[in-house]
Amino acid sequence: MHLRTFSVAVISTVVASGAWYAYQGDKSQTPTAAGLNVTSSSQIRSIATTSSAHAEDPSETTRRALLVDHDQFYTATLSGEQPLFKNTDDSDRRVLEMLTPEQATQKLRKNEESYLVNRGKGVVRYDVVQVPSNSPIEDDHAEKIVEVPASSAVAEQGQANSDWMFWAVFDGHSGWTTSAKLRNVLISYVARELNSTYKTAASDASLLVPSSAAVDAAIKQGFVRLDNDIVHNSVDKVLKSNSRRVAAELLAPALSGSCALLAFYDSQTKDLKVACAGDSRAVLGRRGPNGKWSATALSEDQTGGTPSEMTRLRQEHPGEPNVVRNGRILGQLEPSRSFGDAFYKWSKETQDKIKRQFFGRTPHPLLKTPPYVTAEPVITTTKVEPNQGDFLVLATDGLWEMLSNEEVVGLVGQWIEEQKAGAGSGNKTWVQSLFGREANQLPVEAPKETSTDGQRRPIRQQQYDISGAASRFVVQDKNAATHLVRNAMGGKDSDMVCALLTLPSPYSRRYRDDVTVEVIFFGEGPDNRTVSINEEASASEENVKAKL
Repeated sequence: MHLRTFSVAVISTVVASGAWYAYQGDKSQTPTAAGLNVTSSSQIRSIATTSSAHAEDPSETTRRALLVDHDQFYTATLSGEQPLFKNTDDSDRRVLEMLTPEQATQKLRKNEESYLVNRGKGVVRYDVVQVPSNSPIEDDHAEKIVEVPASSAVAEQGQANSDWMFWAVFDGHSGWTTSAKLRNVLISYVARELNSTYKTAASDASLLVPSSAAVDAAIKQGFVRLDNDIVHNSVDKVLKSNSRRVAAELLAPALSGSCALLAFYDSQTKDLKVACAGDSRAVLGRRGPNGKWSATALSEDQTGGTPSEMTRLRQEHPGEPNVVRNGRILGQLEPSRSFGDAFYKWSKETQDKIKRQFFGRTPHPLLKTPPYVTAEPVITTTKVEPNQGDFLVLATDGLWEMLSNEEVVGLVGQWIEEQKAGAGSGNKTWVQSLFGREANQLPVEAPKETSTDGQRRPIRQQQYDISGAASRFVVQDKNAATHLVRNAMGGKDSDMVCALLTLPSPYSRRYRDDVTVEVIFFGEGPDNRTVSINEEASASEENVKAKL
């Protein structure tokens, strides 16, 4: 897609709410609309000091707006009390009355959640936020804490019950149904496999806890079994029912798709497992002896453009030169691992049968030896150091399109410093449990000179010509995840933030993706066996429920 670099320097004068759409016109002319004076993005800076100069009548009420016309941004002036309207001439021209900074903040914080984990098991807090671009949002997320009774052998050694803690983000595509399915059941599938594995180990006095490889195998089994139920067992049920209604319900999660990123923390072993199927990303922030933060990626972006995935696919499908084309599977699907996406997993015969008896589409012309896409995750293991204040960021690729790993870790570090500075007022014991009361600068280490083939660069920074300077960042949110999303969308440049959040679905998808972010803080906190809502960093109690 073509995205024009734009500036919105004069849009700070916006004073109204909502969205105002106008579809009109002759595409051969400079974009104009009824009652509008329009200035192209190349002229914006020259009128920044004369924002009222383009009003038709200086005595009329004027409002600034953003005009979008065929991937081009323009500023415009709305004059008078114009009514809401749209013309159905298919010109794809629309005028959007800009959100104010206050309205943009409200939109950013609408879905934020924050929890204080007072269980003494190495985790003190986690923050979550979602900002949609699609309508409805195709991302989803899930969290769960499971208290695991100590086995008799472990109890004899004086060890108490442990916690299994799960956090997951799901990046859906071609619809929201697959990610919604994962939100409902993926953690349960994985926990069931882990339960069996841990029970087997507990029965062996020489093991007590399963090996790291055995835990990995259990997590993979949970992923694969769920995807098999979604993609293949659903077909068996549909064919048996011979009902289009049943087919529509059961096949929906198979026909759409979703990446999955799952973090599993065992409080007994202090092992953090990150299982990745797709192009969402997990990054660990760890503070070194010099006071600087380092960013360590705990997952690889799995796409048709990732060298390791390209090699795997070509080995699995010899003689098919187009198994990966233009960085996409069969030239179409970008993630090389995902749930659902049945058209890349069903045989041609199955696809023909479903199309003939129910509904569907003609199989891809390059389809020869499916499956081309798998839900089996790649798993990494990291030993967490709660007493050092490690933190983990899980996010769908909508965040990583905007920010680098180091920027994300540095931003969270910057945010922590702001929280520490205000620790004297209110309940900030979770902050003190991380770093005590010392105030330190929190710069981030420069990226190591290692291969980054598996990590895509933040492409939106290039498209929007955004400076890499840290001076563009701001701290004004109590929720760490919201803080990251705000800075991903412009930070101190409130006009940029307002512009990106003003664009409605589906048009907004050309400029920003759905974004889901979770930030998990490790630390040695209090133990009163509770998980409570952190109200100051959550949208509302009506939307957020404490999770145990």
